[in-house]
Amino acid sequence: MAIKVGMVYLGCEKNRIDGEILMSKLKDAGYELSDDPALADVAIVNTCGFIESAKRESIDEILELGRLKQEGQIRKIIVTGCLAERYLEEVEKELPEVDGVIGIGANEEIVPLFERILSGERAVVKKDKTLLPIEGERELSTPSYFAYLKIAEGCDNRCTYCAIPSIRGPFRSRTVESILEEAQALVKQGAKELILIAQDTSRYGIDLYGEYKLSDLLHKLCAIEPLRWIRLLYCYPDCLSDELIDTIASEDKIVKYIDIPLQHASGSVLKRMNRRGDASSLEKLMNKLRERIPGVTLRTTVMVGFPGETEDDFEVLMNFIRKVRFERLGCFSYSREEGTPAYSLPSQVSEEEKERREELVSETQMLIMQEKGEAMIGKTVTVLTEGFDRWAECYFGRTQGDAPEIDGKVFFTAPEKKPVYGQFVQVRIDDCMDCDLIGEMILQED
Repeated sequence: MAIKVGMVYLGCEKNRIDGEILMSKLKDAGYELSDDPALADVAIVNTCGFIESAKRESIDEILELGRLKQEGQIRKIIVTGCLAERYLEEVEKELPEVDGVIGIGANEEIVPLFERILSGERAVVKKDKTLLPIEGERELSTPSYFAYLKIAEGCDNRCTYCAIPSIRGPFRSRTVESILEEAQALVKQGAKELILIAQDTSRYGIDLYGEYKLSDLLHKLCAIEPLRWIRLLYCYPDCLSDELIDTIASEDKIVKYIDIPLQHASGSVLKRMNRRGDASSLEKLMNKLRERIPGVTLRTTVMVGFPGETEDDFEVLMNFIRKVRFERLGCFSYSREEGTPAYSLPSQVSEEEKERREELVSETQMLIMQEKGEAMIGKTVTVLTEGFDRWAECYFGRTQGDAPEIDGKVFFTAPEKKPVYGQFVQVRIDDCMDCDLIGEMILQED
């Protein structure tokens, strides 16, 4: 009987792709893959180690699987991903229920390491993080109609709060040819939407070609048929060139949606973060994007409670949010991470104050999004059908303005012909509830 392997995917979608490559290697080696790690012989936890809450989630998952192992439901537990890379020795010492701890640089050797663990050895392996495979065959863990496409790995930005460069290594772009080959394969497997990801997508190509090549890559991806949508995540404001903006505006397949992690609007806070800009320059950039890309959905993330963030700094951020009125915005509190320059900065903000500021940002953004949602009533939008909600007794999906998992949904009824998951439909919007759009399907596309 084949040994069953299941994976718990945690953290970002870049980490997910690493896990999909691992699972493909194990499948090719003859192991059976299970959708439910709790029902597998071997459970792999693909961890995140970026901030404190993510580390806690990873550890809680390991402990839960440890309980199942103690009860005899699973045989082995393997930990990989960013937590394993960043805290390999700590995981080895403090989590005895774990049978293998594999740093990301050792991912290429997963099959022989897996065999060693099955034979009873406790494998704890860490290698040069730049050995992490950034391309390869994948066992997709997302629905067939969309897929993430990693175009680069690592980061050179050196933001003072961020441990990513020390975990994932320097910025490394894939070749245009390898990306196009994978994109074509994903489309052949049924992907109608490709979501481009990297730590800094807009920096693509600078290390490999000596110039930014995202625009060239996008034009070539747009030539792939029958691909419908291309989505950009993690575009830093510094590299949003006129060429890239024109490419997004002119290519029909590129959804008019840009995720730009700004982190803050106060110039003094951004400077301490080792980031550039201030409220004025960032507002000008957002206005430029809206002028040059009609109907664009702007998404950002902001951080509150960074060391030294005063009430005045926070008010600059709040005024910026109120003025720009982002279509999508996520807020999180600063997490004090050892090994980062910000860890030792003076004037650390209390947890209570961080929570207060995060709540204020979230409440303000919810009001903005609700108002923007109500303005959509009476309009018809294109929706990618994703499922059926049994409790609400209606279908749901996403518009161009919604990325999977992080953004909202459109809930809609289909009085006549029922849509197929992964099918594009036209939905007339009748209401907006808790920032989600509600409507009725009026047309199915072929």
